[in-house]
Amino acid sequence: MTTYWNRVFYFFVKWFFFIALKVYNRLTIKWTSPLPERNVIVVANHTSNLDPVILGAVFPRRLRYLAKEELFKPFIFGNMVRALGSIPVRKSDSQSAGTALRTFLKLLEGGENVLLFPEGSRSLDGKLQPLEAGVALIALRSGAPIVPAFISGAFDAMPPGSRWVKPLHLSIVFGDTIDSGKYIPFGKEGREMLLRDLNEVFISLSKSRLPGESRKDP
Repeated sequence: MTTYWNRVFYFFVKWFFFIALKVYNRLTIKWTSPLPERNVIVVANHTSNLDPVILGAVFPRRLRYLAKEELFKPFIFGNMVRALGSIPVRKSDSQSAGTALRTFLKLLEGGENVLLFPEGSRSLDGKLQPLEAGVALIALRSGAPIVPAFISGAFDAMPPGSRWVKPLHLSIVFGDTIDSGKYIPFGKEGREMLLRDLNEVFISLSKSRLPGESRKDP
């Protein structure tokens, strides 16, 4: 495809998923602050394969993220998630911290907005898992601001192992932007500080329920 048609297909896919999620899952969205003008790192909790689709549909800019190549095997769905910004990687590469680090830093240097799931993998019980150090390393090396997001309802709508999405309510809350630059002078201690602060932000966002949600602690 040419760049023009790639852009057209991206907006088509984005709006298709956005409308489908709004109608089928009654998706609600909350922003607590405006986005920075420069490119950002979006970080979110991860309980379902539905998470990157939700973020790709609602975020106002295209997000780039790594996804296992198995997700691209269904031809139509594979092309749609690729259009949203996903980058297929082999299972061996997805498990390599060095490969992921280089890929994300290159994307950020090129002005792209990237999506990271700092828990490392999907939560198998729907609860927030310990955050891995990779997100802090990428943020501090790039200096890019962080936009935290918390998704609620995705685990129930499409739990691990499920191939279908249930018509249950979904919501996403975007928190205040985190300035990663303020942690850089502290080196390794700064990475640990950032992870602690990010974990606290996730816990806080998980309690920011929107109309129609039931209360479940992470």
